[in-house]
Amino acid sequence: MPLMTIMVGDRTRAVALSRDGRHIVSGSFDKTVRVWDMFTGVESSVLVGHTEGVTSVTFSTDGLRIVSGSDDKTVRVWDALTGVVLRVLTGHTGWVSSVAISRDDMRIVSGSDDKTVRIWDASTGAELNVLTGHTGGVKSVAISRDGMRIVSGSDDKTVRVWDAFTGAESSVLIGHTNAVDSIVISRDGLRVVSGSHDKTVRVWDAVTGSELSVLMGHTDGVSSVVISRDDMRIVSGSYDMTVRIWDVSTGAELNVLRDNIFVMSVAISRDGRHIVSVSYEGNVRVWDALTGAEASVLVGHTDLVSSVAFSSDGLRIVSGSEDKTVRIWNALTGAELNLLMGHTDWVRSVAISRDGMQIVSGSGDNTVRVWDAFTGAELNVHMGHANGVSSVAISREGMRIVTGLEDNIVLMWNAFTGAESSVLTGHTNIVTSVVFSRDGLRIVSGSCDETVRMWDALTGAELRVLMGHTSAVLSVAISKDGMRIVSGSSDTTVRIWDASTGAELNVFRGHGGRVNSVAISRDGMRILSGSNDKTVRIWDVSTGAELNVFWGHGGPVNSVAISRDGMRILSGSDDESVRVWDAWMGSRPHMPTGHTNLVHSVPYSRYATQV
Repeated sequence: MPLMTIMVGDRTRAVALSRDGRHIVSGSFDKTVRVWDMFTGVESSVLVGHTEGVTSVTFSTDGLRIVSGSDDKTVRVWDALTGVVLRVLTGHTGWVSSVAISRDDMRIVSGSDDKTVRIWDASTGAELNVLTGHTGGVKSVAISRDGMRIVSGSDDKTVRVWDAFTGAESSVLIGHTNAVDSIVISRDGLRVVSGSHDKTVRVWDAVTGSELSVLMGHTDGVSSVVISRDDMRIVSGSYDMTVRIWDVSTGAELNVLRDNIFVMSVAISRDGRHIVSVSYEGNVRVWDALTGAEASVLVGHTDLVSSVAFSSDGLRIVSGSEDKTVRIWNALTGAELNLLMGHTDWVRSVAISRDGMQIVSGSGDNTVRVWDAFTGAELNVHMGHANGVSSVAISREGMRIVTGLEDNIVLMWNAFTGAESSVLTGHTNIVTSVVFSRDGLRIVSGSCDETVRMWDALTGAELRVLMGHTSAVLSVAISKDGMRIVSGSSDTTVRIWDASTGAELNVFRGHGGRVNSVAISRDGMRILSGSNDKTVRIWDVSTGAELNVFWGHGGPVNSVAISRDGMRILSGSDDESVRVWDAWMGSRPHMPTGHTNLVHSVPYSRYATQV
């Protein structure tokens, strides 16, 4: 699965990355050039001017200009910051299939269906040279880093190398048995890489023209090739719906990234960590170049996943689902370790004790169950609830359980005896979420009555009512130092509150649906939220900035958690999966499977090895 999918809205034909790796530019059949934020996927500008589909795009080295080629036979130069057209280069008599810009940003090279390669002055737009020799349309062009050589690939099945200053043809590389769709030259200028309709990627000696290797694996035509900055890896995209990563020196296939439709274009970031691909359906996808961003997707639930949690050691994940089961997973491998059965209705909430010994689950069957986290044995069943249990939490010392109920109350229980110790009343609607403060002295609850309430965990007294949400509060969390409370709501916002005064400190807006779950990192610096908009989002606590958006779930995200070390994120969804994400990159290492219904809740073990 990719780290991110950007919905462009029409078939996309070309993609490129800015040198600093912060922006993506795409060209589409809809005649537009679009610029996107690499990390958030947000569209920053739409460049309008071409009168036909855009076939090729690239950034200048300084990132200040974008160059595009089009079916309208023109090359256009744009201001990358304002989107203004700076120059229109005319001269080609056929559609422009490919554009490139020299490293010094002084020259633009274009290839066209008119069988020519043209060189332009990037500052004035003047045509400097026309390179002729191909007997078929030119599909792709590239220019060496030193600006001395131009390489082109053509429908005539050849790759040609040209002197960039004189326009003389220095060599013709013959070997492909079908049209050459894409061409690139290595950073050191010693190798040329080509991709062809003959399903192969070929590596050539740029000086002698000899064929060094043929990379075979694609089962359909290769549409696009690029090479990493260190010249160690080749990335290719194909009509076989895959992106493939190859070792340049050995020709070995390192990874296969699978799309669901033709891959039209690929690019790789300057640091080599991200691959960007565009598909025929119009989506731009971002992948982890090292892992392939294969989701750590824990599959097994047969209905929606309602709750997830990490164990304190981070070695285990726990999930609860509408399939009435609680499942325990290995957080590193995604393997299902145990299946806890006993609930007779959907499991709405799960929690795991700090020592990792006990799991607590709350259900629509009106019970709270305590389980041995290692054997899966049911240790206790609390059956005193008159209505469904919406939320459960366990105190740090493991002695107390708190539950939020559909009958508007919060109950506290002895975790070992099952005896009810106190009833907290005040909410006027369903209590959706409860949590203990780290010191165990306070309880925070959220409710469909649109309020967040803070309680004295020893006396049961209501300490504070936090008001501001305009719809049901669905989730609450409290920072490790007890100073901040975080809440998520049906009003699509995440809010931060001062736990001492009850003052609202910030409102985070960005989700396109109700916020079902929130969590806060142990250092108190980041907030995590999951929403009906199918995304998981990370926010900066101090600035309120949205740091990342993780796409991948096929349904609403019902529950989120973050590992103790802050490195991994856990999410459970209506799509019946639990996903584990890299908290910084958004990549997903594995997907545990086993639940046969929706997963509602999951927590981590202390050392982050089990769920």
